[in-house]
Amino acid sequence: MTITEPQTGRRGSGPSPFRPGQLFIGGAWTESSDGARRDVINPATAEVISSVAWATEGDVDAAVAAARAAFDNGIWSGLSGRERSRILHRVSQLIRERADELAFAESTDVGKPITFAHVVDVNTAADQYEYVASLAQHLDGSTRETPLPAFAYTRREPLGVVAAISPFNFPLILSSTKIAPALAAGNTIVHKPASDTPLSALIMAQILADAGVPDGVFNLITGSGSALGDRLVAHPGVNKVAFTGSTEVGRHVAALAGETLKPVTAELGGNAANILFADADLDQAIGTIIGAFVFNAGQFCMAGPRLLVERPIYDTVVGILSQAVAGVPIGSPTDPATVIGPLASLDQLHKIEAIVSEARKRGGDVVVGGERLDLDGGYYYKPTVIAGLPNDDSAVQEEIFGPVLTVQPFDTEEEAIRLANSTAFGLAAGLQTGSIARAHRVAAQLEAGIVWVNAWALLDPAIPFGGVKDSGWGREYGPESLHSYTRTKSVVISTGEAHA
Repeated sequence: MTITEPQTGRRGSGPSPFRPGQLFIGGAWTESSDGARRDVINPATAEVISSVAWATEGDVDAAVAAARAAFDNGIWSGLSGRERSRILHRVSQLIRERADELAFAESTDVGKPITFAHVVDVNTAADQYEYVASLAQHLDGSTRETPLPAFAYTRREPLGVVAAISPFNFPLILSSTKIAPALAAGNTIVHKPASDTPLSALIMAQILADAGVPDGVFNLITGSGSALGDRLVAHPGVNKVAFTGSTEVGRHVAALAGETLKPVTAELGGNAANILFADADLDQAIGTIIGAFVFNAGQFCMAGPRLLVERPIYDTVVGILSQAVAGVPIGSPTDPATVIGPLASLDQLHKIEAIVSEARKRGGDVVVGGERLDLDGGYYYKPTVIAGLPNDDSAVQEEIFGPVLTVQPFDTEEEAIRLANSTAFGLAAGLQTGSIARAHRVAAQLEAGIVWVNAWALLDPAIPFGGVKDSGWGREYGPESLHSYTRTKSVVISTGEAHA
């Protein structure tokens, strides 16, 4: 067995519960064309838990060809919306039936607490398929009144082959946000999951097949993000790219897709501000603030890693956080009481360590945390709060993607809005206030795709989300998501004399 790009994991002491993963192309499980494989690491223990086929560019071509053939022959796009809806409802049911298996895979692969994997990841994925299944039956055009001697109407038609490229932090959810609406609209798929976290994608490929998705409609390739991603994005047989990842890679994806003029939906980096006004319910706000930056160990594009606090309560809030954050349960993902698990990879751990270390050197006051936790050889980092950094500090301006919170004071509402909007990102934002008038006033001025008031990360498949500025473009969730996987065709039928 050839191992490419080997991981730095330790071999486990017993048999793994995960079977070696293969590619899923044209309805069949297969090895990569050159037989290469790569280890999958449990970030909680640094042990090897499985291996996956490491696809070649030729495998990408085969997957795109299978998806193209399935689209062109109409075995999926030719079905009525009601028929597709029945199959997608069945996908949702199978996700719920295999919830334990999916949650265990997501928890073990990513390092997220098993409780959250069940309640958040699995339930959300099932809800996503259920929601778009209902929309699939109503994806239709409209008649248009014109002064022309003609009957005019529009049709919504699927785009064709969609490349769905998903990241490491929420593999199940962030693949479903792409695959579910694309399928509901009648497209075919080639899915490329993150190389570090492929396990739930393997299970989902089988669930889609078991639910009745025809052969070739969904295809899965696992392998190098750079090599396979570039091949997939630039492929002339691909009609749309749906990507979630960093802003840097998003720019590259957009540029590459632009060469073949294919549309891109890009949900990119985030660095959301959470504004705490003095009139907020402080007890409720503190819980919201902590949850916003520790959820999924901070590896959440819509996390709230920047806290802006109205000056009269600034010292009080920093003091409360120094005590409360230290008490947040951090430990093994298998413990139901765990709130913070390990970071998803050793690279992520090293990145967070470097960010906090450099912030200290620049005068940042680490009021709690600021160090790794030695546990089972895993990639754990204690939740950290840093005060005293200026707004132009890189730890404030750049996406951290770990359990780190920076805290800054403000004096006026206008200053809070200016600080919140001062980074290049615009994915999410939040404010904690007791004033409904202020909530509406401030939310309208925040440069973000979604704004939460007196809460954080309240999400539902019916509520669209996505970024502005360097956080990307396009929307996932809601009817907006389904529409982005279609094109509008106009049909004009003369009702009078023939026209040229």
